[in-house]
Amino acid sequence: MAQHAGYKRVAYNDALSAFKTGFDTDNWQSEQDLRKAFNAVKREKYPWSANLSQNASKNAIRDLGDAITRWKKGQNRFPTFKKRSDKCSYQADNGAGRVEVYKQRINLPKIGGVRMREELRYTDEITKVVVSRKKDRWFVSILIRCDSNNYKHQPPLFDDKPPIGVDVGINTLATCSDGDTFDNPRPLKRYERKLARANRALSRKVKFSKNWYKAKKQLVSLHHRISNIREDAHHQATVRIVRKASAIGIETLNISGLLKNRKLAKPLSDSALSRFLTLLKYKAERRNVEIIQADRFFASSKTCSHCGQKKAELDLSERTYHCSECGISLDRDLNAAINLCPA
Repeated sequence: MAQHAGYKRVAYNDALSAFKTGFDTDNWQSEQDLRKAFNAVKREKYPWSANLSQNASKNAIRDLGDAITRWKKGQNRFPTFKKRSDKCSYQADNGAGRVEVYKQRINLPKIGGVRMREELRYTDEITKVVVSRKKDRWFVSILIRCDSNNYKHQPPLFDDKPPIGVDVGINTLATCSDGDTFDNPRPLKRYERKLARANRALSRKVKFSKNWYKAKKQLVSLHHRISNIREDAHHQATVRIVRKASAIGIETLNISGLLKNRKLAKPLSDSALSRFLTLLKYKAERRNVEIIQADRFFASSKTCSHCGQKKAELDLSERTYHCSECGISLDRDLNAAINLCPA
């Protein structure tokens, strides 16, 4: 799989180099021209490619053609060369219906049958298969063309479920207006000392030596564990929230602006609140649960959920909201969640 990912990178860079060499504003080289030119020289320049699936190179040059088309339309910058350190992945299919999956086994071209950890949920035509490496594990992303009417695997929405407001934060990942809270595991903070030791161990090794690769593998595994802990907390919280709500009110966060605060940048990155809200949105959409986003400048934390009185200032250290008008006192995050709850 790593060889196929490397073949994809080589084909992409070779085609991009040919495009830049023969660059002519009056006569653009099409994707088909680039593919024919690469096929004419690949056996001589890259004899090892004969043992690999040619789908990797074909799809790589197709991706380059799409990138050039978007560049000509002004949608993105001119494509750049791929590096060894970039994402390790390749597209394995040769068109719709060319890759077979049977239960927990997928048949990849030139590689053969590979066991998967779980079966596919759908059984219609497979249109795209992308194999990628994340940390030290391999994943396959399978795109299937199916009729959405035939796959309503989510339970129906019941009218007796109440609307819920959700306030996200650093200390508590999510606070619901009904009083439920979901803890934020903060895995980066938990494993910060281990990460520091792993990084020091890697820096002491001779680069590209056997011990260097061992130390690098340990560091990668630690990062993977941190990512898994964070992802598990997000998925469990979003599923539980969506299953008990008829509508969900959330805030509109300016994450990029908040990250400019040096005191909040690390805990915000560790919490990944933007990804949490993205998961909540798509899971709510699958269950036909309406998502209502508050205005970006709506002061959900400063406004009293009982009388509507708004405070001029509210420090982050104040975890309990006290209203001077009606005298109510409650948790700061719960007050914000109640304000975000749809009427």
